Amino acid sequence: MKDKRILYVSSEVVPYLPETEISSMSFETPRMVNQQGGQIRIFMPRYGNINERRHQLHEVIRLSGINLVINDLDMPLIIKVASIPKERIQVYFIDNDEYFKRKATLTDEDGKLFSDNDERAIFFAKGVIETVKKLNWSPDIIHVHGWLAALLPLYLKQFYKDEPLFTESKIVTSVYNQSFEDTLNKDLINKVAFDNIDKDALKKLEKPTYNNLMKVAIDNSDALIIGSQEIPKELADYLEKTDKPVLDYKEKDEFAEAYTAFYNESVL
Repeated sequence: MKDKRILYVSSEVVPYLPETEISSMSFETPRMVNQQGGQIRIFMPRYGNINERRHQLHEVIRLSGINLVINDLDMPLIIKVASIPKERIQVYFIDNDEYFKRKATLTDEDGKLFSDNDERAIFFAKGVIETVKKLNWSPDIIHVHGWLAALLPLYLKQFYKDEPLFTESKIVTSVYNQSFEDTLNKDLINKVAFDNIDKDALKKLEKPTYNNLMKVAIDNSDALIIGSQEIPKELADYLEKTDKPVLDYKEKDEFAEAYTAFYNESVL
Protein backbone atom coordinates (compact mmCIF):
# COMPACT_ATOMS: atom_id res chain seq x y z
CA MET A 1 0.00 0.00 0.00
CA LYS A 2 3.05 2.26 -0.22
CA ASP A 3 2.13 5.84 -1.17
CA LYS A 4 -1.55 4.94 -1.65
CA ARG A 5 -3.94 7.49 -0.16
CA ILE A 6 -6.76 6.05 1.93
CA LEU A 7 -9.49 8.06 3.63
CA TYR A 8 -11.16 6.33 6.58
CA VAL A 9 -14.58 7.64 7.60
CA SER A 10 -16.07 6.07 10.70
CA SER A 11 -18.79 6.67 13.27
CA GLU A 12 -16.35 5.57 15.99
CA VAL A 13 -12.62 5.02 16.48
CA VAL A 14 -10.56 3.79 19.45
CA PRO A 15 -9.06 5.23 21.62
CA TYR A 16 -11.64 8.05 21.52
CA LEU A 17 -14.64 5.76 22.13
CA PRO A 18 -14.99 2.33 23.77
CA GLU A 19 -13.85 -0.72 21.84
CA THR A 20 -16.39 -2.27 19.48
CA GLU A 21 -15.94 -4.11 16.18
CA ILE A 22 -16.33 -0.82 14.31
CA SER A 23 -14.13 1.37 16.54
CA SER A 24 -11.42 -1.30 16.65
CA MET A 25 -11.29 -1.92 12.87
CA SER A 26 -11.46 1.85 12.24
CA PHE A 27 -8.14 2.03 14.08
CA GLU A 28 -6.47 -1.26 13.10
CA THR A 29 -7.02 -0.89 9.34
CA PRO A 30 -5.49 2.59 8.97
CA ARG A 31 -2.67 1.58 11.32
CA MET A 32 -1.92 -1.36 9.01
CA VAL A 33 -1.83 0.92 5.92
CA ASN A 34 0.28 3.46 7.80
CA GLN A 35 2.82 0.77 8.66
CA GLN A 36 2.93 -0.25 4.98
CA GLY A 37 3.90 3.28 3.92
CA GLY A 38 0.45 4.40 2.80
CA GLN A 39 -0.95 7.89 3.45
CA ILE A 40 -4.06 7.95 5.60
CA ARG A 41 -6.65 10.36 6.94
CA ILE A 42 -9.25 9.34 9.56
CA PHE A 43 -12.50 11.22 10.16
CA MET A 44 -15.06 10.69 12.91
CA PRO A 45 -17.72 12.80 14.70
CA ARG A 46 -16.64 14.84 17.74
CA TYR A 47 -19.27 13.51 20.16
CA GLY A 48 -19.69 15.41 23.43
CA ASN A 49 -18.55 12.41 25.49
CA ILE A 50 -15.05 12.50 23.97
CA ASN A 51 -12.68 14.04 26.49
CA GLU A 52 -11.01 16.84 24.53
CA ARG A 53 -8.42 17.61 27.20
CA ARG A 54 -7.32 14.02 27.73
CA HIS A 55 -7.05 13.32 24.00
CA GLN A 56 -5.60 16.77 23.25
CA LEU A 57 -8.10 17.78 20.57
CA HIS A 58 -7.63 21.23 19.12
CA GLU A 59 -9.53 23.21 16.52
CA VAL A 60 -8.03 23.65 13.06
CA ILE A 61 -9.00 27.24 12.30
CA ARG A 62 -8.03 27.09 8.62
CA LEU A 63 -10.42 24.17 8.05
CA SER A 64 -13.28 25.42 10.23
CA GLY A 65 -15.65 28.27 9.56
CA ILE A 66 -17.74 27.16 6.61
CA ASN A 67 -21.46 26.54 6.86
CA LEU A 68 -23.15 23.38 5.59
CA VAL A 69 -26.75 23.59 4.45
CA ILE A 70 -28.78 20.84 6.12
CA ASN A 71 -32.48 20.83 5.24
CA ASP A 72 -32.33 24.55 4.32
CA LEU A 73 -30.55 25.53 7.55
CA ASP A 74 -26.98 26.86 7.76
CA MET A 75 -24.98 24.76 10.22
CA PRO A 76 -21.41 25.85 11.11
CA LEU A 77 -18.70 23.24 10.56
CA ILE A 78 -15.93 23.01 13.17
CA ILE A 79 -12.90 20.79 12.52
CA LYS A 80 -10.75 19.48 15.34
CA VAL A 81 -7.73 17.23 15.19
CA ALA A 82 -5.81 14.92 17.53
CA SER A 83 -2.97 12.42 17.25
CA ILE A 84 -3.20 8.81 18.38
CA PRO A 85 -0.31 8.31 20.82
CA LYS A 86 2.66 6.25 19.58
CA GLU A 87 1.12 5.75 16.13
CA ARG A 88 1.84 9.03 14.34
CA ILE A 89 -1.75 8.94 13.09
CA GLN A 90 -3.92 12.05 12.99
CA VAL A 91 -7.68 11.91 13.45
CA TYR A 92 -9.96 14.68 12.21
CA PHE A 93 -13.18 15.36 14.11
CA ILE A 94 -16.34 16.79 12.54
CA ASP A 95 -18.02 19.04 15.08
CA ASN A 96 -21.07 21.27 15.43
CA ASP A 97 -22.61 22.49 18.69
CA GLU A 98 -26.17 21.68 17.62
CA TYR A 99 -25.42 18.10 16.58
CA PHE A 100 -22.48 16.90 18.65
CA LYS A 101 -22.25 18.83 21.92
CA ARG A 102 -24.52 16.47 23.91
CA LYS A 103 -22.66 14.06 26.20
CA ALA A 104 -23.59 10.93 24.26
CA THR A 105 -23.02 9.30 20.88
CA LEU A 106 -26.13 8.04 19.07
CA THR A 107 -28.69 7.34 21.81
CA ASP A 108 -29.95 8.99 25.00
CA GLU A 109 -29.59 7.51 28.50
CA ASP A 110 -32.62 5.28 27.85
CA GLY A 111 -31.05 3.84 24.72
CA LYS A 112 -33.42 5.77 22.43
CA LEU A 113 -32.03 7.06 19.13
CA PHE A 114 -31.63 10.82 18.93
CA SER A 115 -34.37 12.23 16.69
CA ASP A 116 -31.84 14.24 14.68
CA ASN A 117 -29.48 11.33 13.89
CA ASP A 118 -30.61 11.67 10.27
CA GLU A 119 -29.38 15.26 10.09
CA ARG A 120 -26.22 14.35 11.99
CA ALA A 121 -25.49 11.69 9.34
CA ILE A 122 -26.00 14.20 6.51
CA PHE A 123 -23.83 16.79 8.30
CA PHE A 124 -21.09 14.22 8.93
CA ALA A 125 -21.01 13.07 5.28
CA LYS A 126 -20.94 16.59 3.85
CA GLY A 127 -18.52 17.80 6.54
CA VAL A 128 -15.98 15.09 5.72
CA ILE A 129 -16.14 15.74 1.98
CA GLU A 130 -15.90 19.53 2.33
CA THR A 131 -12.91 19.18 4.67
CA VAL A 132 -11.08 16.80 2.32
CA LYS A 133 -11.72 19.34 -0.46
CA LYS A 134 -10.13 22.05 1.71
CA LEU A 135 -7.15 19.76 2.34
CA ASN A 136 -6.97 19.27 -1.45
CA TRP A 137 -6.21 15.61 -0.78
CA SER A 138 -7.38 13.14 -3.42
CA PRO A 139 -7.84 9.64 -1.93
CA ASP A 140 -7.34 6.44 -3.91
CA ILE A 141 -9.73 4.60 -1.57
CA ILE A 142 -12.46 5.88 0.76
CA HIS A 143 -13.30 3.25 3.39
CA VAL A 144 -16.56 3.75 5.31
CA HIS A 145 -17.36 2.20 8.72
CA GLY A 146 -20.58 2.44 10.75
CA TRP A 147 -24.13 3.51 9.92
CA LEU A 148 -23.72 7.18 10.87
CA ALA A 149 -21.22 7.35 7.98
CA ALA A 150 -23.45 5.36 5.61
CA LEU A 151 -24.69 8.37 3.61
CA LEU A 152 -21.15 9.25 2.51
CA PRO A 153 -21.10 6.91 -0.55
CA LEU A 154 -24.47 8.33 -1.69
CA TYR A 155 -23.26 11.93 -1.40
CA LEU A 156 -20.00 11.16 -3.19
CA LYS A 157 -21.72 9.39 -6.09
CA GLN A 158 -24.62 11.86 -6.39
CA PHE A 159 -24.13 15.31 -4.82
CA TYR A 160 -20.35 15.47 -5.41
CA LYS A 161 -20.21 13.41 -8.61
CA ASP A 162 -18.62 16.26 -10.57
CA GLU A 163 -15.98 17.01 -7.93
CA PRO A 164 -12.62 16.33 -9.67
CA LEU A 165 -10.85 15.50 -6.41
CA PHE A 166 -12.86 12.25 -6.11
CA THR A 167 -13.09 11.21 -9.78
CA GLU A 168 -10.66 8.32 -9.35
CA SER A 169 -11.57 7.45 -5.74
CA LYS A 170 -12.97 3.98 -5.04
CA ILE A 171 -15.46 3.59 -2.19
CA VAL A 172 -15.32 0.57 0.13
CA THR A 173 -18.02 0.07 2.78
CA SER A 174 -17.68 -2.35 5.68
CA VAL A 175 -21.01 -3.87 6.72
CA TYR A 176 -21.28 -4.66 10.44
CA ASN A 177 -23.81 -6.15 12.82
CA GLN A 178 -23.95 -2.94 14.93
CA SER A 179 -27.40 -1.73 14.01
CA PHE A 180 -30.38 0.06 15.53
CA GLU A 181 -34.01 -0.83 16.16
CA ASP A 182 -36.92 0.93 14.45
CA THR A 183 -36.04 3.73 11.98
CA LEU A 184 -34.33 7.08 11.76
CA ASN A 185 -36.47 10.21 11.27
CA LYS A 186 -38.99 9.43 8.51
CA ASP A 187 -38.22 12.81 6.94
CA LEU A 188 -34.65 11.73 6.11
CA ILE A 189 -35.53 11.10 2.46
CA ASN A 190 -36.81 14.67 2.02
CA LYS A 191 -33.78 16.17 3.76
CA VAL A 192 -31.43 14.30 1.41
CA ALA A 193 -33.63 15.11 -1.60
CA PHE A 194 -33.28 18.80 -0.65
CA ASP A 195 -29.69 18.49 -1.91
CA ASN A 196 -31.07 17.78 -5.41
CA ILE A 197 -30.20 14.11 -5.15
CA ASP A 198 -32.20 12.00 -7.58
CA LYS A 199 -35.27 10.51 -5.88
CA ASP A 200 -34.65 7.16 -7.62
CA ALA A 201 -31.39 6.82 -5.68
CA LEU A 202 -33.30 7.41 -2.44
CA LYS A 203 -36.26 5.01 -2.72
CA LYS A 204 -34.89 2.70 -0.02
CA LEU A 205 -34.79 5.64 2.42
CA GLU A 206 -38.59 5.91 2.39
CA LYS A 207 -38.27 3.59 5.40
CA PRO A 208 -34.90 4.53 6.97
CA THR A 209 -34.14 1.28 8.82
CA TYR A 210 -30.58 0.13 9.49
CA ASN A 211 -30.80 -2.41 6.67
CA ASN A 212 -32.12 0.13 4.15
CA LEU A 213 -29.48 2.69 5.12
CA MET A 214 -26.76 0.09 4.56
CA LYS A 215 -28.33 -0.98 1.24
CA VAL A 216 -28.02 2.63 0.03
CA ALA A 217 -24.36 2.57 1.08
CA ILE A 218 -23.86 -0.75 -0.74
CA ASP A 219 -25.56 0.59 -3.90
CA ASN A 220 -23.17 3.56 -3.99
CA SER A 221 -19.96 1.71 -3.10
CA ASP A 222 -17.44 0.09 -5.44
CA ALA A 223 -16.55 -2.79 -3.11
CA LEU A 224 -17.78 -4.23 0.19
CA ILE A 225 -16.28 -5.88 3.26
CA ILE A 226 -18.27 -8.00 5.71
CA GLY A 227 -17.06 -6.63 9.05
CA SER A 228 -18.92 -8.94 11.46
CA GLN A 229 -19.06 -12.71 11.67
CA GLU A 230 -22.83 -12.47 11.40
CA ILE A 231 -24.69 -9.61 9.73
CA PRO A 232 -28.48 -9.28 9.27
CA LYS A 233 -29.72 -11.96 6.84
CA GLU A 234 -31.39 -9.31 4.69
CA LEU A 235 -28.02 -7.63 4.14
CA ALA A 236 -26.19 -10.93 3.64
CA ASP A 237 -28.71 -11.83 0.91
CA TYR A 238 -28.35 -8.37 -0.64
CA LEU A 239 -24.57 -8.71 -0.76
CA GLU A 240 -24.86 -12.16 -2.36
CA LYS A 241 -26.77 -10.63 -5.28
CA THR A 242 -24.34 -7.79 -5.94
CA ASP A 243 -21.82 -7.98 -8.77
CA LYS A 244 -19.35 -5.85 -6.81
CA PRO A 245 -16.30 -7.35 -5.08
CA VAL A 246 -17.15 -8.57 -1.56
CA LEU A 247 -14.58 -9.64 1.03
CA ASP A 248 -15.86 -12.14 3.57
CA TYR A 249 -15.43 -11.60 7.30
CA LYS A 250 -11.88 -11.93 8.62
CA GLU A 251 -10.82 -12.36 12.24
CA LYS A 252 -8.72 -9.59 13.75
CA ASP A 253 -5.54 -11.67 13.63
CA GLU A 254 -5.89 -12.44 9.89
CA PHE A 255 -7.47 -9.31 8.43
CA ALA A 256 -4.25 -7.44 7.49
CA GLU A 257 -3.15 -9.71 4.66
CA ALA A 258 -6.71 -10.15 3.36
CA TYR A 259 -7.54 -6.41 3.42
CA THR A 260 -4.24 -5.50 1.71
CA ALA A 261 -4.87 -8.03 -1.07
CA PHE A 262 -8.49 -6.88 -1.42
CA TYR A 263 -7.47 -3.22 -1.69
CA ASN A 264 -4.78 -3.99 -4.26
CA GLU A 265 -6.49 -6.66 -6.36
CA SER A 266 -10.24 -5.96 -6.15
CA VAL A 267 -10.57 -2.26 -5.40
CA LEU A 268 -7.70 -0.36 -7.03
